[in-house]
Amino acid sequence: MALRVERDKESGVALVTLDRPAKLNAIDLETADELAALWSVLRYDESVRAVVLTGSGTRAFCTGIDRGVTVPQPPSPYAVDDPLLRIGPKANDLWKPVVAAVEGMACGGAFYLLGEAEFVVASREATFFDPHTAYGMVSAYEAVAMAQRMPFGEVARMSLMGTAERVGAERAYAVGLVSEVTEPGGAVAAALRAATVIAGYPTEAVQGTVRAVWSAKEAARTQAMAHAPALIALGNLPPDRQAELFEGRGRAGDGPPRVR
Repeated sequence: MALRVERDKESGVALVTLDRPAKLNAIDLETADELAALWSVLRYDESVRAVVLTGSGTRAFCTGIDRGVTVPQPPSPYAVDDPLLRIGPKANDLWKPVVAAVEGMACGGAFYLLGEAEFVVASREATFFDPHTAYGMVSAYEAVAMAQRMPFGEVARMSLMGTAERVGAERAYAVGLVSEVTEPGGAVAAALRAATVIAGYPTEAVQGTVRAVWSAKEAARTQAMAHAPALIALGNLPPDRQAELFEGRGRAGDGPPRVR
């Protein structure tokens, strides 16, 4: 199992942990299936009224799709099969509030999850970045998800700078991606405190509020997402070229990414 789920019936909060620390909590096809199945189960579990989502260890919350995964694609420039589209709570019609707790890196496909959380709590040592352009890939779904949380210029900069730059927790807080910054190791505890407060309120009112907040931006998000398959299919380099760029990421002269 790639997930750990701990339910606290007294508080009504479930702690969901991506449990692949050796892979920096990257998501393979099994993990994607487990996430989709879990959100569907939680829809019917009346003992769970709020969720905290985090990653195992302190190195990473999630680093997106596992590079070892092969996803066959249809022979059409207007269609893309993306297993990460089904990993989020909203994609599975779960309207119980989800709080994300980030320690370490959150990058690439991690934004599918962060984009469907109600808010994000992050450790002071957390960093956020989107490597797609550096590896010859279009950042489409990720950029759209972040555009719902961050100013246009910040999303554009993060999406275009690729691996050269990382957004630190303080900057993420300043631009609205993160709602609370904690000391290292404290993100989960802070997220659980917030989730416990929310879970203590009448669940009908809470879920109605979640739906209301999402309805304010859902039309624009849906329209933007509809353009993503064609942009990805037309703009991505072939997989072998992507692999070459990925394997050469640590070559001499590149230097460490700048954190701002």
